[in-house]
Amino acid sequence: MIDKGFIGHTMPAFSTTVEAGRLRFFAKATGQTDPIYSDEAAARAAGHPGLPVPPTFLFCLEMESPDPAAIRNLLGMDYRSLLHGEQGFTCHAMAYAGDTLTFEQRIADIYDKKGGALEFVVRKTRVTNQRNERVAELRCVTVIRNAMGK
Repeated sequence: MIDKGFIGHTMPAFSTTVEAGRLRFFAKATGQTDPIYSDEAAARAAGHPGLPVPPTFLFCLEMESPDPAAIRNLLGMDYRSLLHGEQGFTCHAMAYAGDTLTFEQRIADIYDKKGGALEFVVRKTRVTNQRNERVAELRCVTVIRNAMGK
């Protein structure tokens, strides 16, 4: 069982700069047809200072942590028994190409179900921009499948 003493544990913050080319690629890969996500002129004509960052792209940027497996390693989670449980976010402000975003991850909860056959790790991430304005809060739940009786 994962030690619930890790609830509240924070990981070192990290920052990354949003690149316009990656936003264009993401728009294409996700089938986005609104030109504000791929054409800077269209974005500016719509009142944006640059290409807007879709909220779901923040999860891609979060994976740019210097050690994307840090929480998994800290908790001793075997990736072969992991399942993606859910993701969600709360948006507070738009982010744009060229912004430098800072990600602050913490373990918000650890709990189990089915007599320990399933364990859940809830990670919450605060995202701020270069002006220290709150952009979003991300929530991710990882599920660990344990052998019964383990």
